[in-house]
Amino acid sequence: DILFANEAEILSLYQTASFDDALQEVRQRVEFAALTRGPKGSFIVRRDELHVVDAAPAERVVDTTGAGDAFHGAFAAGLAHGLPFAASLELGALAAARTCTALGGTAPLLPRGGRLGAGGSDPRPTDGARQTPRP
Repeated sequence: DILFANEAEILSLYQTASFDDALQEVRQRVEFAALTRGPKGSFIVRRDELHVVDAAPAERVVDTTGAGDAFHGAFAAGLAHGLPFAASLELGALAAARTCTALGGTAPLLPRGGRLGAGGSDPRPTDGARQTPRP
């Protein structure tokens, strides 16, 4: 099981105004969580690991509707295709940024008829995630 939540949801769940406090609660109580903070990036908690990825820049932000859903879907798809956590996180961040470029989350994430790995190119983003050891 994976706990998916955005910043407002995780603050509400743990009844706190501090994301850092909520993150510590998640680290103590949840084995696997994906937390998004919009332009502040995303966090994956898995056992004793914390992975952090900056938000991907959007070419032009039109509407943020669906960005979290796109992030979670692309992250899960990356894992399902065997990508490492850091690469899956970056894939999620790229999908979220792309979603923000059209009204109502309607921006296509892949070229028409495209699929993960289409055209012989490697769909995996560079591994720029930072891993933070658990205190």
